[in-house]
Amino acid sequence: MREIKPEQLEDMARGAGILGTGGGGDPYVGKLLAQQAMREHGPVTIVDINEVPADATVVAISGMGAPTVSLEKLPAGTEEVTALRALEKTLNRRATHLMPIEVGGLNSMVPFIAAAQTGLPLVDGDAMGRAFPEAQMVLPALIGVTVAPMAVADDKGNTLVLQTVSNLWTERLARTACVEMGCSVSCADTVMRGDQLAESLVPATLTLAENLGRAVREARTAHTDPVEAAADMLNGVRLLTGKVVDVQRRTSGGFARGDARLEGIGTDTNRTLELSFQNEHLLARRDGEIIATTPDLICVLDTDTGEPVTTENMRYGLRVTVLGVPCDPRWLTPGGIELAGPRYFGYETDHVSLPT
Repeated sequence: MREIKPEQLEDMARGAGILGTGGGGDPYVGKLLAQQAMREHGPVTIVDINEVPADATVVAISGMGAPTVSLEKLPAGTEEVTALRALEKTLNRRATHLMPIEVGGLNSMVPFIAAAQTGLPLVDGDAMGRAFPEAQMVLPALIGVTVAPMAVADDKGNTLVLQTVSNLWTERLARTACVEMGCSVSCADTVMRGDQLAESLVPATLTLAENLGRAVREARTAHTDPVEAAADMLNGVRLLTGKVVDVQRRTSGGFARGDARLEGIGTDTNRTLELSFQNEHLLARRDGEIIATTPDLICVLDTDTGEPVTTENMRYGLRVTVLGVPCDPRWLTPGGIELAGPRYFGYETDHVSLPT
């Protein structure tokens, strides 16, 4: 158990942005919103998974929608607690702990807003170990945990609680509602007991994000390679260093979808890398050959600063380095691949192991 103060979110947001594989929403926006909530209501307590009582009621707090929208349509700051209260009314009991659904950008910061406003502790762990675009893509699903009931709330005060027959239907119906509510909503869902957390969450990912962000910052201060510092901490492999020469991006069905093309520089001169994304980077082709696929992490960092580059911020001329990072091994089980492997997203390939 430890207390997190607003200034500590600087490193944590940077690290979460890297782990978010391009998605999860802009970490800078999320950090500012969370810091404001913490300055108004006080610091947030985060607790280790093993510190949560067995009979606790743990609720995931997150945002849903196209990350591109969050850059233009700022939230009201009340959506998270509004969604939580609507879910509690359906459950007929109060949450005792909150958790992030993913360790990615804005969605790692959003739970801090609700935790500060409610005084509830935040669990140091998440349900993905990265970010994924769809609600059913969570490790708790592998042990039978349902995403529903799910409560969604928008910036206007509208709320909706979904009771569905499957996690996939939760995603479909919530996504439809999200589009009608402006392509950006807050969610409260994936209710778990404390004794389910060890089996279903990736532990200590908020701490990992903070340590990762600190390592990048300290490398910059020491004038060493911040990308190498990130790769060392994550056991990552460099896929290419290059310049962004083309980005095709569109908002469709509540997602930011598209492709980016990089041309190598330095030791990667005359090489190319193509990235395909749906909120998050899902597949990488180097010189036409697939070298990395979901559920492994494909992370894009600014080559000079080590700052994360989200899919909505990819633009022509950026100098970036792309890292491949191993996912939590549970994602490579048959159930994990079925949920978030490349064929689910329409790519005609099986999972491709990262190069060594």
